[in-house]
Amino acid sequence: QVQLVESGGGSVQAGGSLRLSCAASGSIFSINAMGWYRQAPGKQRELVALVASGGSTNYADSVKGRFTISRDNAKNTVYLQMNSLKPEDTAVYYCNADLLRDSGWFKIPMDAWGQGTLVTVSS
Repeated sequence: QVQLVESGGGSVQAGGSLRLSCAASGSIFSINAMGWYRQAPGKQRELVALVASGGSTNYADSVKGRFTISRDNAKNTVYLQMNSLKPEDTAVYYCNADLLRDSGWFKIPMDAWGQGTLVTVSS
Protein backbone atom coordinates (compact mmCIF):
# COMPACT_ATOMS: atom_id res chain seq x y z
CA GLN A 1 0.00 0.00 0.00
CA VAL A 2 0.93 3.68 -0.02
CA GLN A 3 1.35 6.03 2.93
CA LEU A 4 1.90 9.77 3.14
CA VAL A 5 3.26 10.93 6.49
CA GLU A 6 3.38 14.62 7.32
CA SER A 7 5.43 16.40 9.94
CA GLY A 8 6.35 19.93 10.97
CA GLY A 9 3.07 21.46 12.05
CA GLY A 10 2.72 23.42 15.25
CA SER A 11 1.95 26.78 16.78
CA VAL A 12 3.68 30.01 15.87
CA GLN A 13 3.11 33.72 16.25
CA ALA A 14 2.16 35.90 13.31
CA GLY A 15 5.21 36.70 11.21
CA GLY A 16 6.89 33.45 12.10
CA SER A 17 7.88 30.48 9.95
CA LEU A 18 7.23 26.76 9.79
CA ARG A 19 8.38 24.02 7.47
CA LEU A 20 6.14 21.08 6.65
CA SER A 21 7.42 17.79 5.28
CA CYS A 22 5.58 14.86 3.72
CA ALA A 23 7.17 11.55 2.84
CA ALA A 24 5.47 9.03 0.57
CA SER A 25 6.26 5.36 1.02
CA GLY A 26 5.03 1.96 -0.05
CA SER A 27 4.39 0.36 -3.42
CA ILE A 28 4.98 3.43 -5.54
CA PHE A 29 5.88 3.18 -9.21
CA SER A 30 5.99 6.91 -9.90
CA ILE A 31 4.73 10.20 -8.54
CA ASN A 32 3.39 12.96 -10.76
CA ALA A 33 2.32 16.05 -8.86
CA MET A 34 2.66 16.53 -5.12
CA GLY A 35 0.93 19.25 -3.23
CA TRP A 36 -0.35 20.79 -0.06
CA TYR A 37 -3.96 21.60 0.74
CA ARG A 38 -5.45 23.12 3.87
CA GLN A 39 -8.78 23.20 5.62
CA ALA A 40 -9.68 25.83 8.15
CA PRO A 41 -12.55 25.31 10.63
CA GLY A 42 -15.88 25.70 8.89
CA LYS A 43 -14.31 26.06 5.46
CA GLN A 44 -13.72 23.82 2.47
CA ARG A 45 -10.38 22.26 1.75
CA GLU A 46 -8.35 24.47 -0.58
CA LEU A 47 -5.20 24.15 -2.63
CA VAL A 48 -2.13 25.83 -1.17
CA ALA A 49 0.64 24.79 -3.55
CA LEU A 50 1.52 22.16 -6.15
CA VAL A 51 4.81 20.94 -7.57
CA ALA A 52 5.03 18.76 -10.67
CA SER A 53 7.56 15.99 -11.13
CA GLY A 54 9.61 18.31 -13.32
CA GLY A 55 9.64 21.03 -10.68
CA SER A 56 7.10 23.52 -11.97
CA THR A 57 5.04 25.05 -9.20
CA ASN A 58 1.64 26.63 -8.65
CA TYR A 59 0.46 28.61 -5.63
CA ALA A 60 -2.77 29.96 -4.24
CA ASP A 61 -2.85 33.75 -4.52
CA SER A 62 -3.12 34.04 -0.75
CA VAL A 63 0.30 32.45 -0.17
CA LYS A 64 2.31 33.70 -3.14
CA GLY A 65 5.54 35.30 -2.03
CA ARG A 66 5.30 33.79 1.45
CA PHE A 67 5.23 30.00 0.91
CA THR A 68 7.63 27.87 -1.11
CA ILE A 69 6.96 24.30 -2.18
CA SER A 70 9.77 21.94 -3.14
CA ARG A 71 10.32 18.22 -3.53
CA ASP A 72 13.04 15.63 -3.35
CA ASN A 73 12.18 13.01 -5.96
CA ALA A 74 14.82 10.58 -4.67
CA LYS A 75 13.13 10.59 -1.26
CA ASN A 76 9.51 10.89 -2.51
CA THR A 77 9.21 13.87 -0.19
CA VAL A 78 7.56 17.24 -0.57
CA TYR A 79 8.18 20.29 1.59
CA LEU A 80 6.32 23.50 2.29
CA GLN A 81 8.32 26.40 3.68
CA MET A 82 5.91 28.89 5.20
CA ASN A 83 7.17 32.37 6.03
CA SER A 84 5.44 35.53 7.23
CA LEU A 85 2.62 33.45 8.61
CA LYS A 86 -0.72 35.11 9.29
CA PRO A 87 -3.57 34.09 11.60
CA GLU A 88 -5.65 33.30 8.51
CA ASP A 89 -3.12 30.58 7.62
CA THR A 90 -4.39 28.60 10.61
CA ALA A 91 -5.68 25.26 9.31
CA VAL A 92 -5.05 21.56 9.05
CA TYR A 93 -2.58 21.08 6.22
CA TYR A 94 -2.83 17.94 4.09
CA CYS A 95 -0.25 16.46 1.79
CA ASN A 96 -1.41 15.02 -1.54
CA ALA A 97 0.29 12.92 -4.20
CA ASP A 98 -0.92 11.98 -7.66
CA LEU A 99 0.87 8.71 -8.21
CA LEU A 100 0.94 5.29 -9.83
CA ARG A 101 0.79 2.43 -7.35
CA ASP A 102 2.89 -0.57 -8.29
CA SER A 103 0.72 -3.70 -8.24
CA GLY A 104 2.94 -6.10 -10.12
CA TRP A 105 1.79 -6.22 -13.73
CA PHE A 106 -0.52 -3.30 -13.13
CA LYS A 107 0.22 0.34 -12.40
CA ILE A 108 -2.82 1.80 -10.68
CA PRO A 109 -3.50 5.56 -10.56
CA MET A 110 -3.97 6.77 -7.04
CA ASP A 111 -4.76 10.06 -5.36
CA ALA A 112 -3.09 9.68 -1.95
CA TRP A 113 -3.60 11.87 1.11
CA GLY A 114 -1.77 12.31 4.37
CA GLN A 115 -3.48 12.41 7.73
CA GLY A 116 -3.06 16.16 8.13
CA THR A 117 -0.98 18.35 10.40
CA LEU A 118 -2.30 21.32 12.35
CA VAL A 119 -0.80 24.76 11.88
CA THR A 120 -1.91 27.44 14.33
CA VAL A 121 -0.86 31.07 13.90
CA SER A 122 -1.63 33.44 16.74
CA SER A 123 -1.83 37.22 16.46
